Amino acid sequence: MGTSVVENEKENVLIEASGPAGFCSLTLLPQFGGKIASLEVNGHQLLQPPLAPIEPRSRTMAFDEADASGWDECLPSVAACSVSTEAGPARIPDHGDLWRVPWTQTWDGDADRKAGSITVRHRAACFSLPLVLTRTLDLAETERGWRLGLGYLLTNTGDLPVPWSWSAHPLFLTTPGDRLILPSSIRSLRLEGSRAGRLGKNGDSVSWPVATLDDGTSDDLSMVRPPDSEIGDKLFAGPLTANENWCVLERQSAGVRIRMSFDVAATPYLGLWICHGGWPERPGPKQTCVAMEPSTAPVDSLAQTGPWSRTLEPGGSAEWAIAADFELI
Repeated sequence: MGTSVVENEKENVLIEASGPAGFCSLTLLPQFGGKIASLEVNGHQLLQPPLAPIEPRSRTMAFDEADASGWDECLPSVAACSVSTEAGPARIPDHGDLWRVPWTQTWDGDADRKAGSITVRHRAACFSLPLVLTRTLDLAETERGWRLGLGYLLTNTGDLPVPWSWSAHPLFLTTPGDRLILPSSIRSLRLEGSRAGRLGKNGDSVSWPVATLDDGTSDDLSMVRPPDSEIGDKLFAGPLTANENWCVLERQSAGVRIRMSFDVAATPYLGLWICHGGWPERPGPKQTCVAMEPSTAPVDSLAQTGPWSRTLEPGGSAEWAIAADFELI
């Protein structure tokens, strides 16, 4: 990169990079759950803007009571639930613990600067279960744009085994005409939920990309619709094979192709939140976004168990990584 700058201003972290591909910047908010609040490429915002002011969060509030924007981490569950553990029942709030708590910077100085890239690291502790997550973020220029790499280290700091699940939660802003692309081998998805039941009920199999709606009509789920479509669908793909370790959101209006990639050995599922003005369902601003969410489970609730369920032993750790490429088109 020709230039790279990290600034700490009022606890925010601003990362800027410029080079032959143009300009890329992202803003991290460690005090607000380590949120990636803004991600811009050549002046185009790629993340869902806040639906409400970004303010301190309580341990019990629902996700739609806050700003519901940007890129968060969902741990140890996406859905609010109660789970049994050897230490007793644990109540996990909506979208997990980590978007609610301050994160701590763990690098020396401003950042780790390497040739052509810049790296920052933060750590946060869950409160519903004794889990600590360290996230290392690296921004680097590529031949076609930029790559945002994220590495994760999860540790059980307690004295007993702990169940857990994780999902990335990047809300990528969309406009009508944008397109979501999955590997051609993916022909069906598991339905977690759909506004007004338009795709069916939880657990149903939904064909991809063209789905049959509850009223018998069909819809191409891969195409972004206008906000007045009032669509809000959550689906899962997987378990995925090594050749199915990616997904793409083409944003023609922004001149960017967003490609998410991940290791299916560590995160074998892909959650898809497709929202064209259909959420929140209460009055007020709505999301217009697609979230491509590498995940450890094909369900939102940690309480829903299956062959995907994971337990971390005392002192044990788990590691995984994902990447988002922003390619100019």
